[in-house]
Amino acid sequence: MKTGVEGHAITVRGRLSDVSIAVAAGEIHALVGPNGSGKSTLLAVLAGDLTPDSGTVVVGGEKWSGIGAREAARRRALLAQETPLAFPFTVREVVGWGRLPWRGTAQAADDDSAVADALTAHDLGDLRDRPVTSLSGGERARVHLARILAQRAPVLLLDEADAALDLAGQAHLDAAVRARRDVGDAIVIVSHDLGRLAALADCVTLLSRGRVASQGTAESTLTAEALTRAYGVPVSAGSADGHQVFWSQG
Repeated sequence: MKTGVEGHAITVRGRLSDVSIAVAAGEIHALVGPNGSGKSTLLAVLAGDLTPDSGTVVVGGEKWSGIGAREAARRRALLAQETPLAFPFTVREVVGWGRLPWRGTAQAADDDSAVADALTAHDLGDLRDRPVTSLSGGERARVHLARILAQRAPVLLLDEADAALDLAGQAHLDAAVRARRDVGDAIVIVSHDLGRLAALADCVTLLSRGRVASQGTAESTLTAEALTRAYGVPVSAGSADGHQVFWSQG
């Protein structure tokens, strides 16, 4: 049975109020909304890194409260908004950190192939021996994406992973996410790029002031009316070359 993640009636005082979400295996679920709406908080709760004041989170049918830290790392990979590094570890070393949860298990035999696949997926082969501290911001972002891909956890949680990426980096990210969905992983993405999410996500949760403002398919959720209410500014939606586009009139 493939692993999904669900949150039921989650409340975090001052940040989330009675939020529920279900992300099935083989699904890309986007979290969108204005700054401060609770997206990163919800992602941290789903990851098990933040305990809600009330509500439950279930991963693969088991509550987070019954899962130890190492087992949690085997079940979900989280890319936070900021992952600072102060020491000159090489790209290969940092990507290899994604395999640490599997040390001492049969899956450790896949370490070399997992790291190699992740380096290739994000075009990092030529940088593998470079210190991460010598890289550009976009290159470092690709390294950390490769790290969590190498982890090969069945639940992938991405908090604005595209923020520092150029167009090529975004294309690599989207291809990697689709590939993970196609093998049955559950993926949750936080991003402000509504146009890309409209093409990428199977489901969308729109948050506003810590509550669910709308939830469903991208087509039914990312509407001008719903976005206008959530963001508090006039939002228009249209299409260009077969892709949805959104813009503010404010």
